[in-house]
Amino acid sequence: MTTQVIVLNGGSSSGKSGIVRCLQAVLPDPWPALGTDTLVDAMPASLQASDGGIEFAADGGVTVGPAFRTLEAAWIEGVAAMARAGARVVVDEVFLSGADSQRRRHKALGGLRVLWVGVRCDGAVAAGREVARGDRIAGMAAAQAEVVHRGVVYDLEVDTTRSEAMECARTIAVHVT
Repeated sequence: MTTQVIVLNGGSSSGKSGIVRCLQAVLPDPWPALGTDTLVDAMPASLQASDGGIEFAADGGVTVGPAFRTLEAAWIEGVAAMARAGARVVVDEVFLSGADSQRRRHKALGGLRVLWVGVRCDGAVAAGREVARGDRIAGMAAAQAEVVHRGVVYDLEVDTTRSEAMECARTIAVHVT
């Protein structure tokens, strides 16, 4: 059975988006990329700063409420529907709830061949990237560096602390069937 979905999980500024672009370049088939940033950007502005939606604290903390969870569940089902319809999809995720986040996705992606990939990066390195990017709240990278991996089971892990995105993408590509 061929890999239908690649889920990359890692904290903010860990290098997931760069790996996704490199995967799209090295994999022989077209792989549309979807991710948590796309979901947040697609949300109504009223949910991007509310108790029910998603809130970004000044210290980089992220809190999600029931309205966000409802939309997230629909989003995950949409990713699964795309894969079941024949698209091979790569997903750029941030498992804020660690193992609970993976369980929700595992349920929705049931019956599909999923490659679960942990994207690790030293918190200090990710924090430096966060500053260089300029589009993230300071502290988010350090806060997420480890928590997103708690209790998560992977098929493969890559570490962008000292490895470039292309090297990580090639390592992942070898595991795609």
